[in-house]
Amino acid sequence: MPASAQEGSAVSPLRPVILILIGSLGNQSSSVISSTLFAQLGTVAVSTLRLALSAAFLFVIFRPRLTKLSRERWINAVIYGAAMAAMNQFFFAAVARIPLGVAVTLDFLGPCLVSFFGIKFWQGRVWALVAFAGIVLITGPSSGLDPLGITFGLIGGGFFAAYTVFAERVGKTEGGLGDLAISVAVAAILTFPLVAPSLGNVDKRAWLILTIAAVVGVVIPYIADTLAAKFSSAQVVGTLFALDPVLGSLLGWLFAGDQLTARMVIGIAMVTVAGAAITWQSAPKNETKPEPF
Repeated sequence: MPASAQEGSAVSPLRPVILILIGSLGNQSSSVISSTLFAQLGTVAVSTLRLALSAAFLFVIFRPRLTKLSRERWINAVIYGAAMAAMNQFFFAAVARIPLGVAVTLDFLGPCLVSFFGIKFWQGRVWALVAFAGIVLITGPSSGLDPLGITFGLIGGGFFAAYTVFAERVGKTEGGLGDLAISVAVAAILTFPLVAPSLGNVDKRAWLILTIAAVVGVVIPYIADTLAAKFSSAQVVGTLFALDPVLGSLLGWLFAGDQLTARMVIGIAMVTVAGAAITWQSAPKNETKPEPF
């Protein structure tokens, strides 16, 4: 999750790192778990039902007061939820066609793009070229990857960019995690009409897997990321998102049987390092101190 800039008087770098690591492990593990249902339910249903269950859990935990939301908070929550829905749908559609590590890397381009526009130094432009070269290595014509999967991954990354911007806006409101619960509910509601007719096909095993995926991949990571965003800086948290492609590649290889060629591994490493550098260099200098716990 993206974070708003916070300033503090002391540096406490370890806890934000642990929180982001928890969130990243949860996200990528949930993708592996969810993928076991793609053949049975399809990616649209899996993504939607996972979000719906997550929204239910978040509403029970944080009990947002819907009548207390201002017009601005409603607008931010709805746009954030719409971006969340599209991002998840295209990401899962990509994971169904290309290795998890590649899909996560393409998705990671979203926050990198947002950070890129904040860069004022020439070194950042150089890192952008490194990231572009990495993408060419991963998705080039001779990569053997499904072109539709690559397209879905890139589109998902575009919605991740919008998600990044509005996550910061929602994070700055007084509603906090309550507004997050509303956004997750909006994300589920927007796509629920597409899957409502097929709810009868979801058996007990599928509901169990979806529940686990929702808790592991949405509830825990979103809470962890939001807390990291609250107690650290956008510079630090955004840079730590570079863990996602690495963990996605590793978990996809270990548990989903993904095969990564040497050029893909090199490309993922290039995008990861370049993305971390771009995010770090894009932040204002006054964002270097996280807020103390």
